[in-house]
Amino acid sequence: MTILLEAAVDSLDDAIAAVDGGADRLELCANLDVGGTTPAQSLIEQVRRRVQIPVFAMIRPRGGSFVYSDAEIDRMRRDIEMALDLGVAGVVLGVLDSSNAVDVQRSRSLIGVAGGARVTFHRAFDRTPDPIAAADTLVSLGVSRVLTSGGAASAIDGADVLALLVSRVGDRLGILAGGGVRANNVRDIVRRSGVREVHARCERDAGRIRQIKAAVVSM
Repeated sequence: MTILLEAAVDSLDDAIAAVDGGADRLELCANLDVGGTTPAQSLIEQVRRRVQIPVFAMIRPRGGSFVYSDAEIDRMRRDIEMALDLGVAGVVLGVLDSSNAVDVQRSRSLIGVAGGARVTFHRAFDRTPDPIAAADTLVSLGVSRVLTSGGAASAIDGADVLALLVSRVGDRLGILAGGGVRANNVRDIVRRSGVREVHARCERDAGRIRQIKAAVVSM
């Protein structure tokens, strides 16, 4: 069983450390302390020059709510085009409506710019009131995967919901488990949920990524 490890990074040093630790894919952001925002063009360029693994760029104009104005959606469209022009493998985004359901119309407009196969829907998903319904919506929109803790504070706490999601969507939508993923719990997360991808923050610590990778490689 092969488990893919994605590392969230917000600097070139983080990106290099994550690769050194054995990460299979990067989620490149700015401002990870607020959950990640769109990285600068210069950072995307630097990371693309230095790493060989796939890089997905966060597309998020600000921290806070995932309900966006028309002007913010327009900015996100431009940021998607910018990131893809710089050669990223895909983008990470999430848009909700005022009831915290997936905003179908605005999500579709952004996914149309990127192409569904290049889109990960981020942990805005965990604010939705009905994760099964939200997953069905993402399948209908054609996105590639969703980053989620199963709506809990951490992926280990949400493992049962993650398992329900995996069962529900099959191979139509990748379930990427994130939230408190550590070397000491990643095997339990994978075993209990059935996910095949996990997500962890790097924070310039190649050793931490290496330990998580070793834990899943030995499964």
